[in-house]
Amino acid sequence: MERKHNFFSEVVRSLSPAKSRSKSPSRSASPLSLLRRNKQQFQSQPEPLIARSGSLRPIGETLAPLMEGPNPEGFENETKKEGWSALHNWMKGQLARAPSLSGYKRSDLRLLLGVLGAPLAPVPVSGDPLPHLSIKDTPIETSSAQYILQQYIAASGGARYQSSIRNAYAMGKVKMLASEYETATKVTKNRNSSRAAETGGFVLWQMMPDMWYVELAVGGSKVHAGSNGKLVWRHTPWLGAHAAKGPVRPLRRALQGLDPRTTATMFSDARCIGEKQINGEDCFVLKLCADPSTLKARSDGPAEIIRHVLFGYFSQRTGLLVHMEDSHLTRIQSTGGDAVYWETTINSVLDDYRPVEGMMIAHSGRSVVTLFRFGETAMSHTKTRMEEAWIIEEVAFNVPGLSLDCFIPPADIMCGSVSEACELPQERGKSMAGSNRNKVAALEKPQGKGDNIIWRVEV
Repeated sequence: MERKHNFFSEVVRSLSPAKSRSKSPSRSASPLSLLRRNKQQFQSQPEPLIARSGSLRPIGETLAPLMEGPNPEGFENETKKEGWSALHNWMKGQLARAPSLSGYKRSDLRLLLGVLGAPLAPVPVSGDPLPHLSIKDTPIETSSAQYILQQYIAASGGARYQSSIRNAYAMGKVKMLASEYETATKVTKNRNSSRAAETGGFVLWQMMPDMWYVELAVGGSKVHAGSNGKLVWRHTPWLGAHAAKGPVRPLRRALQGLDPRTTATMFSDARCIGEKQINGEDCFVLKLCADPSTLKARSDGPAEIIRHVLFGYFSQRTGLLVHMEDSHLTRIQSTGGDAVYWETTINSVLDDYRPVEGMMIAHSGRSVVTLFRFGETAMSHTKTRMEEAWIIEEVAFNVPGLSLDCFIPPADIMCGSVSEACELPQERGKSMAGSNRNKVAALEKPQGKGDNIIWRVEV
């Protein structure tokens, strides 16, 4: 256990502001590269045992990472190495290699990372425990939801154990693809999905109840985001470092089978609306809606968040969360024109639950995103379909040395905050970042071969 302490202590020190944020926006000492260097350091030492994805094995005998989908460039040779070294050499290569433009346009990668990189949950989460189950003066929909959540907590590892977790770490691989684009007159499908898919990796750190940091690298681009409990920020290559509008909310990726405690707390205000079969599994359905004050705080200028609804599907057989579906609708009012609506729907399947240090963690899953634009005329709608598959490689809880300093926002964060609508398809070099002074003059489909929707912005 002493080896585990030294190993993770050095990793978390790489996240301190003096080291990891000194050269923002490009982090020179990310956890990805540090983990790789630690593998070489421990090769000359005795083989300690460390809890990893539900099993105990010597660090030097970890299985080589499995690939889902096509092998990225250079990964075939890396898999001849073992464990941490192969995975982290490959992930570091994902950060450094030139952007891959084969298969689809660079703007598609930007859209993928903007929508799937670091989406947030619809509502903020407090650190308060779940209320005691009560049926007195409580609607049946609410009491049923509370009972389902109690079963979920028990199935995930138990309330007592979950309350003992102070922080968590997870690392995995992702594969993203823009698979389909539809207009009123035609549907364009990506016929060579195996080559068009972009692969990458991510690392996630959490400190309970509402601090987190995630770094995701795909296709030569990197997105990282975090929360210090008071502010949610994000850095992308096209917008730089900026704060997100609205209250502090959890990272959706953490709710995808990695953080049962936050998931249960978030659904504490949900209602049970019935039952539904998902992939042959009978499930209870819980519905959670963002309140008007949260929606108003997330809106910005011409972009208004009208609704954000999250559905959780809990297995009646295991009690675990096996499916999530959330949808939010944004209204964009152009100057002197009709309003345009964007509906973003994310369906996620959570699979391969395995115990890790007593906690049931989903080790794989996939998401399908539909971005639907409508509202100008009856025949002007567009629909983009995107897909993501992920595999969890490493999970650990109560990492020694992880402190509050690891979640300090970047020093060069932009003044003001940025609306979620800035990630919708837009003209190169333009964005809705900055302020309410930006007015959307028009949304139109460009002429020519491209099918991307663009923003025309006047300041």
